[in-house]
This record gives sequence, C-alpha cells and structure tokens, in this order.
Amino acid sequence: MNTAQDLNLATPTFKWVRQTASRTIAFGFGSGLSPLAPGTAGTLWAWATFLLGEYFFSTEDFVWIIGGGALLGCWVCGQVSEELGRKDFGGIVWDEIIAFWIVLFFIMPTNIWMQVVAFGLFRFFDAIKPGPIGMIDRYFKEMEGSDHSQSSLLQILWRGFGIMVDDLAAAFFTLLAIALIQKIIAI
Repeated sequence: MNTAQDLNLATPTFKWVRQTASRTIAFGFGSGLSPLAPGTAGTLWAWATFLLGEYFFSTEDFVWIIGGGALLGCWVCGQVSEELGRKDFGGIVWDEIIAFWIVLFFIMPTNIWMQVVAFGLFRFFDAIKPGPIGMIDRYFKEMEGSDHSQSSLLQILWRGFGIMVDDLAAAFFTLLAIALIQKIIAI
C-alpha cells in the first residue's frame, strides 16, 4: 500500500484520494480536497447530500446511514490519518459530514433560514472549538504520540474516534444552540 510518505505527498491529490474506498470516504468524495476551508466544503457536501437523500431515504434509513457512517468513520479517518502520517489532516472531512448529518437529522424538516443558522453554528463550533469541544480535540491530539509507524487496528480505530468525536461534540452544541434559539423565538 502506498503511503503519503512513499508518494512524497505534501497535499493529497484527487488521484491519490480515489485509489481506495477509505480515502474517498474520508475525504468526503473529494470535497476535502478544497484548497480553501476543506471542513466547510465537506459540511456543504453533507448538507447537499442530506437534502438529496430526503427524497430517497426514510427516517429509519437515515438512522442506519448515520450510525453506520459514524462507526465506519472511526476506521476510515484513522486509517487515512495513518497513511498520511498526520493526526487530523484538514482534508479528512468525513467527521464533519457525519456530524452535520446528525444536526440536519434532528432539525429537519425546517426552513432554509434555520438550515443556514445550523450550518453557521456548526462551522463556528467546529472551527473555533470553544470550551469542551477544544478540550476534547486537545486531549486526543496530545494523547497520541507522533509515532505513526504501523499502528495496531485498535490504535487506528482510537485515532479515528479522536478525529470524529470533536465534530460530534460540535453537532451537540449546535443542536443545543438551535434549541435555545427556538425557545427564545417562541417566547
């Protein structure tokens, strides 16, 4: 298997990303290759695919897709991080995709303005990482050493969980903020 070090990649290319299913998923089907704000590009991709998916999938389908996607994300994000030799490479956006699907799952159906607010809040919490979100992110980044040589499956899954969990926390705080906004509007 070609690693990023073997390929001497400073930045992964579309060709490299589409060589394996795990890379394709981790990079959000190419959305994570955006040279500017890949996390935002991945979140936009999540938004578009969720809206499209509403025409084809039931609520139960979404539960399975999101749940399975979160579990799969622990492996693919950890595996691709291992290949890149970087803890949480910005182009790995599957974590943003799953987290924003969770937000949309809980707020839909709603109007476009609430979706825009959800998008803005999620991007704020994910990018700025205030309070507990930042603590979670720092914990996993500091906990893991810089050695990426041949990690075990458990280490890969744990690294992937670390990549996923701060975005799941950002989704939680987004939903909490939306609930507060809706409560204030209802008053």
